[in-house]
Amino acid sequence: MKKGFSNKKEPQTGKAATAEKTSWMKRAVEAVKRDWQLWVLVAPLLIWLYFYAFRPLSGVSIAFLKYSPFKGIAGSDFVGLENFKNLMFGASAELFWRAFRNTVAISLYGLFFGFPVPIILALMFHELRGNRRKKLLQTVTYAPHFISEVVVCSLVVTMLSMNTGLFNVVLEKIVTFFGGDYQQIHFMSESKFFRTIYTLSGIWKESGFSSIVFFAALCGIPVELYEAAKVDGAGRFRQIWSISIPGILPTIMIMLIIRVGNILNVGYEKVLLLYNPGIYDKADILSTFTYRMGIANNPDYGLSTAASLINSVVGFALVVLANRISKKFSETSLW
Repeated sequence: MKKGFSNKKEPQTGKAATAEKTSWMKRAVEAVKRDWQLWVLVAPLLIWLYFYAFRPLSGVSIAFLKYSPFKGIAGSDFVGLENFKNLMFGASAELFWRAFRNTVAISLYGLFFGFPVPIILALMFHELRGNRRKKLLQTVTYAPHFISEVVVCSLVVTMLSMNTGLFNVVLEKIVTFFGGDYQQIHFMSESKFFRTIYTLSGIWKESGFSSIVFFAALCGIPVELYEAAKVDGAGRFRQIWSISIPGILPTIMIMLIIRVGNILNVGYEKVLLLYNPGIYDKADILSTFTYRMGIANNPDYGLSTAASLINSVVGFALVVLANRISKKFSETSLW
Protein backbone atom coordinates (compact mmCIF):
# COMPACT_ATOMS: atom_id res chain seq x y z
CA MET A 1 0.00 0.00 0.00
CA LYS A 2 1.46 3.36 -1.05
CA LYS A 3 1.97 5.99 1.58
CA GLY A 4 0.22 9.28 1.02
CA PHE A 5 2.19 12.41 0.45
CA SER A 6 2.03 15.30 2.91
CA ASN A 7 2.71 19.00 2.38
CA LYS A 8 3.98 19.30 5.93
CA LYS A 9 7.66 20.27 6.11
CA GLU A 10 9.86 17.92 8.03
CA PRO A 11 11.82 19.68 10.75
CA GLN A 12 15.42 20.22 9.72
CA THR A 13 18.09 18.61 11.83
CA GLY A 14 21.85 18.47 11.99
CA LYS A 15 23.80 20.42 9.37
CA ALA A 16 20.68 21.74 7.60
CA ALA A 17 19.31 23.32 10.80
CA THR A 18 22.71 24.81 11.65
CA ALA A 19 23.03 26.22 8.13
CA GLU A 20 19.55 27.78 8.33
CA LYS A 21 20.34 29.33 11.71
CA THR A 22 23.64 30.70 10.43
CA SER A 23 21.88 32.11 7.37
CA TRP A 24 19.27 33.83 9.56
CA MET A 25 21.95 35.33 11.80
CA LYS A 26 23.90 36.48 8.75
CA ARG A 27 20.83 38.24 7.35
CA ALA A 28 20.20 39.90 10.73
CA VAL A 29 23.80 41.15 10.93
CA GLU A 30 23.59 42.49 7.38
CA ALA A 31 20.33 44.29 8.20
CA VAL A 32 21.92 45.91 11.25
CA LYS A 33 24.96 46.98 9.22
CA ARG A 34 22.78 48.40 6.48
CA ASP A 35 20.56 50.45 8.83
CA TRP A 36 22.97 51.01 11.71
CA GLN A 37 21.91 54.66 12.13
CA LEU A 38 18.32 53.62 12.83
CA TRP A 39 19.50 50.97 15.30
CA VAL A 40 21.59 53.60 17.12
CA LEU A 41 18.50 55.78 17.42
CA VAL A 42 16.34 52.95 18.76
CA ALA A 43 19.04 51.47 21.03
CA PRO A 44 18.21 53.64 24.12
CA LEU A 45 14.55 52.56 23.91
CA LEU A 46 15.50 48.88 23.59
CA ILE A 47 17.85 49.17 26.58
CA TRP A 48 15.14 50.88 28.61
CA LEU A 49 12.57 48.22 27.64
CA TYR A 50 14.93 45.43 28.66
CA PHE A 51 15.90 46.80 32.06
CA TYR A 52 12.60 48.42 33.07
CA ALA A 53 9.95 46.34 31.27
CA PHE A 54 11.15 42.82 30.44
CA ARG A 55 13.74 42.05 33.10
CA PRO A 56 11.46 42.95 36.07
CA LEU A 57 8.81 40.51 34.78
CA SER A 58 10.54 37.72 36.70
CA GLY A 59 9.34 39.45 39.88
CA VAL A 60 5.75 38.47 39.02
CA SER A 61 6.52 35.07 40.55
CA ILE A 62 6.52 36.76 43.99
CA ALA A 63 2.69 36.77 43.75
CA PHE A 64 2.79 32.98 44.10
CA LEU A 65 5.34 32.87 46.95
CA LYS A 66 5.51 33.56 50.66
CA TYR A 67 8.29 35.91 49.78
CA SER A 68 11.11 36.81 52.13
CA PRO A 69 13.76 39.31 51.01
CA PHE A 70 16.32 37.36 53.04
CA LYS A 71 15.61 34.09 51.17
CA GLY A 72 15.07 35.62 47.74
CA ILE A 73 12.75 34.34 45.02
CA ALA A 74 14.48 30.97 44.71
CA GLY A 75 14.48 30.30 48.47
CA SER A 76 10.94 31.50 49.32
CA ASP A 77 8.11 29.01 49.85
CA PHE A 78 5.68 28.44 46.98
CA VAL A 79 2.06 29.01 48.09
CA GLY A 80 0.25 28.93 44.73
CA LEU A 81 -2.92 31.04 44.67
CA GLU A 82 -2.97 31.60 48.43
CA ASN A 83 -2.07 35.29 48.11
CA PHE A 84 -4.88 35.86 45.61
CA LYS A 85 -7.42 34.06 47.84
CA ASN A 86 -6.34 36.12 50.84
CA LEU A 87 -6.51 39.29 48.79
CA MET A 88 -9.98 38.74 47.36
CA PHE A 89 -11.69 36.62 50.02
CA GLY A 90 -9.51 36.71 53.14
CA ALA A 91 -8.45 39.25 55.75
CA SER A 92 -7.38 41.84 53.15
CA ALA A 93 -10.51 41.49 50.99
CA GLU A 94 -12.39 44.49 52.41
CA LEU A 95 -9.48 46.89 51.84
CA PHE A 96 -8.72 45.43 48.41
CA TRP A 97 -12.28 45.70 47.08
CA ARG A 98 -12.61 49.20 48.52
CA ALA A 99 -9.46 50.23 46.66
CA PHE A 100 -10.74 48.49 43.50
CA ARG A 101 -14.09 50.34 43.64
CA ASN A 102 -12.38 53.69 44.26
CA THR A 103 -9.98 53.13 41.36
CA VAL A 104 -12.81 52.37 38.95
CA ALA A 105 -14.89 55.30 40.22
CA ILE A 106 -12.05 57.84 39.88
CA SER A 107 -11.20 56.51 36.41
CA LEU A 108 -14.83 56.78 35.30
CA TYR A 109 -14.92 60.37 36.56
CA GLY A 110 -11.90 61.11 34.39
CA LEU A 111 -13.34 59.20 31.43
CA PHE A 112 -16.76 60.86 31.39
CA PHE A 113 -15.72 64.38 32.41
CA GLY A 114 -12.05 64.55 31.42
CA PHE A 115 -11.87 62.70 28.10
CA PRO A 116 -14.15 65.07 26.08
CA VAL A 117 -12.31 68.24 27.21
CA PRO A 118 -9.18 67.80 25.00
CA ILE A 119 -11.43 67.11 22.01
CA ILE A 120 -13.40 70.30 22.64
CA LEU A 121 -10.16 72.28 23.07
CA ALA A 122 -8.74 70.87 19.83
CA LEU A 123 -11.92 71.83 17.95
CA MET A 124 -11.76 75.31 19.47
CA PHE A 125 -8.10 75.77 18.46
CA HIS A 126 -8.89 74.56 14.95
CA GLU A 127 -11.72 77.05 14.55
CA LEU A 128 -9.72 80.06 15.76
CA ARG A 129 -8.59 82.21 12.85
CA GLY A 130 -5.98 84.51 14.45
CA ASN A 131 -2.62 82.75 14.73
CA ARG A 132 -1.43 84.99 17.58
CA ARG A 133 -4.57 84.33 19.62
CA LYS A 134 -4.41 80.61 18.83
CA LYS A 135 -0.76 80.32 19.93
CA LEU A 136 -1.45 82.25 23.14
CA LEU A 137 -4.36 80.01 24.12
CA GLN A 138 -2.43 76.86 23.23
CA THR A 139 0.54 77.96 25.35
CA VAL A 140 -1.72 78.76 28.31
CA THR A 141 -3.46 75.39 28.15
CA TYR A 142 -0.29 73.36 27.45
CA ALA A 143 1.78 74.93 30.23
CA PRO A 144 0.20 73.12 33.25
CA HIS A 145 1.35 69.76 31.86
CA PHE A 146 4.96 70.74 32.54
CA ILE A 147 4.30 71.68 36.16
CA SER A 148 5.46 69.09 38.68
CA GLU A 149 2.74 66.97 40.28
CA VAL A 150 4.05 68.03 43.69
CA VAL A 151 3.58 71.71 42.81
CA VAL A 152 0.08 71.09 41.44
CA CYS A 153 -0.97 69.25 44.59
CA SER A 154 0.52 72.01 46.76
CA LEU A 155 -1.52 74.58 44.83
CA VAL A 156 -4.67 72.51 45.25
CA VAL A 157 -4.15 72.11 49.00
CA THR A 158 -3.34 75.81 49.42
CA MET A 159 -6.36 76.99 47.42
CA LEU A 160 -8.72 74.66 49.29
CA SER A 161 -7.36 75.22 52.80
CA MET A 162 -9.53 76.69 55.53
CA ASN A 163 -9.51 80.39 56.44
CA THR A 164 -6.84 81.45 53.93
CA GLY A 165 -7.73 79.24 50.96
CA LEU A 166 -9.00 81.03 47.83
CA PHE A 167 -12.23 79.03 47.60
CA ASN A 168 -13.17 79.49 51.25
CA VAL A 169 -12.34 83.21 51.14
CA VAL A 170 -14.39 83.81 47.97
CA LEU A 171 -17.33 81.70 49.19
CA GLU A 172 -17.31 83.50 52.54
CA LYS A 173 -17.39 86.93 50.86
CA ILE A 174 -20.27 85.89 48.58
CA VAL A 175 -22.34 84.40 51.42
CA THR A 176 -21.60 87.38 53.70
CA PHE A 177 -22.55 89.81 50.93
CA PHE A 178 -26.02 88.25 50.79
CA GLY A 179 -26.34 88.34 54.57
CA GLY A 180 -25.66 84.67 55.25
CA ASP A 181 -23.46 82.98 57.83
CA TYR A 182 -20.65 81.00 56.15
CA GLN A 183 -19.13 77.90 57.72
CA GLN A 184 -15.60 77.09 56.62
CA ILE A 185 -15.31 73.89 54.56
CA HIS A 186 -12.33 71.61 55.03
CA PHE A 187 -12.28 70.27 51.46
CA MET A 188 -9.26 67.99 51.94
CA SER A 189 -10.68 66.27 55.02
CA GLU A 190 -14.10 65.37 53.62
CA SER A 191 -14.06 62.30 51.41
CA LYS A 192 -17.09 63.40 49.35
CA PHE A 193 -14.99 66.13 47.68
CA PHE A 194 -11.92 64.04 46.83
CA ARG A 195 -12.98 62.56 43.47
CA THR A 196 -14.17 65.93 42.18
CA ILE A 197 -10.95 67.64 43.29
CA TYR A 198 -8.81 64.90 41.73
CA THR A 199 -10.71 64.99 38.42
CA LEU A 200 -10.83 68.79 38.04
CA SER A 201 -7.15 69.24 38.87
CA GLY A 202 -6.32 66.51 36.34
CA ILE A 203 -8.41 68.21 33.65
CA TRP A 204 -6.67 71.53 34.30
CA LYS A 205 -3.22 69.96 34.16
CA GLU A 206 -3.50 67.55 31.22
CA SER A 207 -6.37 68.54 28.93
CA GLY A 208 -4.37 71.13 26.97
CA PHE A 209 -1.45 68.82 26.32
CA SER A 210 -3.76 65.90 25.47
CA SER A 211 -5.50 68.04 22.85
CA ILE A 212 -2.34 68.02 20.69
CA VAL A 213 -3.19 64.57 19.29
CA PHE A 214 -6.70 65.62 18.27
CA PHE A 215 -5.51 68.98 16.92
CA ALA A 216 -2.94 67.20 14.74
CA ALA A 217 -5.69 64.92 13.42
CA LEU A 218 -7.85 67.96 12.62
CA CYS A 219 -4.99 69.56 10.70
CA GLY A 220 -4.86 66.44 8.51
CA ILE A 221 -8.44 66.92 7.24
CA PRO A 222 -8.41 68.28 3.64
CA VAL A 223 -9.28 71.98 3.45
CA GLU A 224 -11.33 71.27 0.30
CA LEU A 225 -13.99 69.58 2.42
CA TYR A 226 -14.59 72.76 4.41
CA GLU A 227 -14.62 74.89 1.27
CA ALA A 228 -17.18 72.59 -0.34
CA ALA A 229 -19.31 72.74 2.82
CA LYS A 230 -19.20 76.55 2.75
CA VAL A 231 -20.36 76.54 -0.86
CA ASP A 232 -23.28 74.33 0.17
CA GLY A 233 -24.19 76.84 2.87
CA ALA A 234 -22.96 74.95 5.93
CA GLY A 235 -22.16 77.10 8.97
CA ARG A 236 -19.37 76.65 11.51
CA PHE A 237 -21.27 74.21 13.76
CA ARG A 238 -22.46 72.17 10.78
CA GLN A 239 -18.88 71.90 9.50
CA ILE A 240 -17.68 70.74 12.93
CA TRP A 241 -20.45 68.15 13.20
CA SER A 242 -20.25 66.84 9.62
CA ILE A 243 -16.52 67.16 8.83
CA SER A 244 -14.31 67.77 11.87
CA ILE A 245 -15.73 65.19 14.27
CA PRO A 246 -16.04 62.38 11.67
CA GLY A 247 -12.53 63.25 10.48
CA ILE A 248 -10.97 62.68 13.92
CA LEU A 249 -13.30 59.82 14.96
CA PRO A 250 -10.65 57.10 14.36
CA THR A 251 -8.21 59.03 16.57
CA ILE A 252 -10.89 59.45 19.24
CA MET A 253 -11.59 55.70 19.21
CA ILE A 254 -7.89 54.78 19.48
CA MET A 255 -7.38 57.16 22.40
CA LEU A 256 -10.56 55.86 24.05
CA ILE A 257 -9.33 52.26 23.79
CA ILE A 258 -6.04 53.25 25.43
CA ARG A 259 -7.90 55.19 28.11
CA VAL A 260 -10.18 52.22 28.89
CA GLY A 261 -7.15 49.95 29.10
CA ASN A 262 -5.63 52.26 31.70
CA ILE A 263 -8.82 52.50 33.73
CA LEU A 264 -7.15 50.82 36.73
CA ASN A 265 -3.92 52.81 36.39
CA VAL A 266 -4.87 55.93 38.30
CA GLY A 267 -1.90 58.22 38.98
CA TYR A 268 -0.95 57.20 42.51
CA GLU A 269 1.53 60.09 42.97
CA LYS A 270 -1.26 62.65 43.08
CA VAL A 271 -3.40 60.45 45.33
CA LEU A 272 -0.48 60.00 47.75
CA LEU A 273 0.03 63.76 47.86
CA LEU A 274 -3.65 64.63 48.32
CA TYR A 275 -5.18 61.91 50.48
CA ASN A 276 -5.00 61.18 54.19
CA PRO A 277 -6.26 58.31 56.41
CA GLY A 278 -9.50 60.21 57.10
CA ILE A 279 -10.64 59.92 53.46
CA TYR A 280 -9.37 56.43 52.61
CA ASP A 281 -12.97 55.30 52.06
CA LYS A 282 -13.10 57.35 48.82
CA ALA A 283 -9.44 58.08 48.04
CA ASP A 284 -7.60 54.80 48.55
CA ILE A 285 -6.89 53.17 45.15
CA LEU A 286 -5.16 49.98 44.01
CA SER A 287 -1.80 51.69 43.54
CA THR A 288 -1.76 53.22 47.02
CA PHE A 289 -3.09 49.98 48.50
CA THR A 290 -0.24 48.09 46.82
CA TYR A 291 2.23 50.71 48.05
CA ARG A 292 1.10 50.34 51.65
CA MET A 293 1.04 46.54 51.48
CA GLY A 294 4.51 46.33 50.00
CA ILE A 295 6.43 49.18 51.63
CA ALA A 296 4.66 50.37 54.79
CA ASN A 297 4.91 48.73 58.22
CA ASN A 298 4.87 44.92 58.23
CA PRO A 299 5.02 44.64 54.40
CA ASP A 300 3.59 41.62 52.62
CA TYR A 301 5.35 41.42 49.27
CA GLY A 302 3.28 38.49 48.03
CA LEU A 303 -0.05 40.27 48.54
CA SER A 304 1.32 43.49 47.06
CA THR A 305 2.56 41.73 43.93
CA ALA A 306 -0.70 39.78 43.61
CA ALA A 307 -2.67 43.05 43.68
CA SER A 308 -0.43 44.54 40.97
CA LEU A 309 -0.79 41.41 38.84
CA ILE A 310 -4.60 41.53 39.11
CA ASN A 311 -4.44 45.19 38.11
CA SER A 312 -2.38 44.37 35.01
CA VAL A 313 -4.50 41.37 33.96
CA VAL A 314 -7.77 43.30 34.27
CA GLY A 315 -6.25 46.23 32.35
CA PHE A 316 -5.15 43.91 29.53
CA ALA A 317 -8.62 42.33 29.40
CA LEU A 318 -10.23 45.76 29.18
CA VAL A 319 -7.95 46.76 26.28
CA VAL A 320 -8.89 43.59 24.36
CA LEU A 321 -12.60 44.11 25.09
CA ALA A 322 -12.57 47.80 24.13
CA ASN A 323 -10.63 46.99 20.95
CA ARG A 324 -13.18 44.34 19.91
CA ILE A 325 -16.14 46.63 20.58
CA SER A 326 -14.52 49.48 18.66
CA LYS A 327 -13.65 47.19 15.74
CA LYS A 328 -17.21 45.88 15.59
CA PHE A 329 -19.04 49.21 15.68
CA SER A 330 -16.59 51.71 14.16
CA GLU A 331 -14.11 49.57 12.15
CA THR A 332 -11.28 51.30 14.06
CA SER A 333 -8.97 49.28 16.27
CA LEU A 334 -5.42 48.96 17.57
CA TRP A 335 -5.02 45.60 15.82
